[in-house]
Amino acid sequence: MTDKEIIMSVEKSIRYISGHVRAHGREILKEYDISPLQFVALQWVNDKSGITIGQVANKLYLAHSTTTDIIDKLEQNNFVRRERSAEDKRLVLVKIEDKGLEIINRVIEKRVDFISKITNNLSENEKALLPVALEKLLHESESLFNE
Repeated sequence: MTDKEIIMSVEKSIRYISGHVRAHGREILKEYDISPLQFVALQWVNDKSGITIGQVANKLYLAHSTTTDIIDKLEQNNFVRRERSAEDKRLVLVKIEDKGLEIINRVIEKRVDFISKITNNLSENEKALLPVALEKLLHESESLFNE
């Protein structure tokens, strides 16, 4: 295999595995009346301790108005709350609620279960190498993405 063929194979594998992991975890969303896009927004709110709607819009690559609608729906369902920033009263931050954490934890648990099943047939050596390789890829990805 050439370097280009290897990279193309890695891209395809990452894309497919990512899709399968997301789809498997999203089965939980039906129980909460939350769309996959709303869930992604909820994850961004959880990842940052207080994030503006504008920042969420940038992360989702959506218009501010569309993101506002998404946050409105999340707030109506008690997944998030809006709060004025203590440092800058002009800023309105979106923060996660317990119900939002609950759904994220349930989805992650389902995803971890799926990943456990798909890595079950790996050798111990392969299991040990996988997180190391993925962490390196993640680090490089973040470095290039943030340039």
